[in-house]
Amino acid sequence: MIQFTPEVVEAIITTASLIGAGVAVIAGMGPGIGMGLAAGKATTAVRRQPEARGAIITTMLLGQIISGSTGIYSLVIAIFLIFS
Repeated sequence: MIQFTPEVVEAIITTASLIGAGVAVIAGMGPGIGMGLAAGKATTAVRRQPEARGAIITTMLLGQIISGSTGIYSLVIAIFLIFS
């Protein structure tokens, strides 16, 4: 079995934490892309059916709030990984 010095173990943990934070930040881009697509589709839907504007915008905003929370979670995880 390989045994590492405490300094090497600490360096490995720090490196893994920073890589994980980078992956979490990349995962945070997904909700932004999704919200942009939802806004574009809602704009198209309102253009096709102006009388349903209120229902379309309400549904779009609810979906954006839910998808935005995943981006916030990934940011919080990245901050925890960087500063832990």
